[in-house]
Amino acid sequence: MGNYNVNENGYYGNFGGAYIPEILYGNVERLRNSYLELMKESSFREEFSSLLHDYAGRPTALYFARRLSGKYGAKIYLKREDLNHTGAHKITNALGQVLLARRMGKTRIIAETGAGQHGVATATVCALFGMKCLVYMGKLDVERQHLNVQKMKMLGAEVIPVTGGNMTLKDATNDAIRDWCCNPSDTFYVIGSTIGPHPYPDMVARLQSVISAEIKRQLEEKEGRDYPDYLLACVGGGSNAAGAFYHYLDNEKVQFLVAEAAGKGVDTDMSAATIQLGREGIIHGCRTLIMQNEDGQIEEPYSISAGLDYPGVGPIHAFMAREGRSQVFAVTDEEALEAAFELTALEGIIPALESSHALGILRKQQFKKEDIVVINLSGRGDKDMSTYVQYI
Repeated sequence: MGNYNVNENGYYGNFGGAYIPEILYGNVERLRNSYLELMKESSFREEFSSLLHDYAGRPTALYFARRLSGKYGAKIYLKREDLNHTGAHKITNALGQVLLARRMGKTRIIAETGAGQHGVATATVCALFGMKCLVYMGKLDVERQHLNVQKMKMLGAEVIPVTGGNMTLKDATNDAIRDWCCNPSDTFYVIGSTIGPHPYPDMVARLQSVISAEIKRQLEEKEGRDYPDYLLACVGGGSNAAGAFYHYLDNEKVQFLVAEAAGKGVDTDMSAATIQLGREGIIHGCRTLIMQNEDGQIEEPYSISAGLDYPGVGPIHAFMAREGRSQVFAVTDEEALEAAFELTALEGIIPALESSHALGILRKQQFKKEDIVVINLSGRGDKDMSTYVQYI
């Protein structure tokens, strides 16, 4: 049995670490030295728990999808992260990080966003606490996630369209890091996924681990055991998957099935299937798998899903895939869209495009009728309605 948690140096095997400019060293080192202690403080735990329950709406439901189960011949449950305030799991991480930022005396919050869910969540928490918030978002994502942009602005955040590169999540992250370098003293960068320099991947995974803690309790109540046979989630940076997997990392009875965005196909130049297509390299402060050319230049990814349109992957997911702990599926745009419409027709639930990639695994994996399958439904589809309407 392997150890899939981060080690004391911030690595998952060869992946992780902190590769940062000198100007950010003090900020990151202070966070590294304090995040675990701050998160253990009773005042932090009490405030975080209270906000998750009373404000975010946790615990989210674990719903038995009867008709979906009938079609695929297994006991399929949906972990309904789409029912969280702001419509995704992102609010959990945003609440936790902003609470940490306040304890560290930071007054200015910056974030990056692709699909807009993390941006909305961060803007929401900043409105709650009366803090200044800037959200960097690729210009292409601003256009295709118009509703979330309007939400962020209504919540008082300044949304900054990024016009460099492919004008998507990678480029938004680049500009957010530049901002952080220019304003290290008063600014806290709320990273939205299990990516970035240590301790961010571990910190985000710990904050999101409430997902797997809830699944354990809910399955015990519903099935008389606290673990599934299969746990499915989509992965871009991978925070929803890291949270859903966290308390099962060392339980070899649980098989992790991961969906990454294949775009138009892994055999085309329009894909974001980083685990399958990537090579080791450094991006946004950590060593992980990255889509890159022979010269080491980052290849621009593509996915219909703004939240999965990223050329890297969280180091924990790179490590688990390399070690064989997770099985990775490349789900195309078309397959994700078909899965979204199928869930809507069978269960009356419209999923986010990101979550639809996880649902796309169902057609690729054979299950037995007694298998307990949990799919982490990371977000709801309101933000993606224009894409769904075009598909119709």
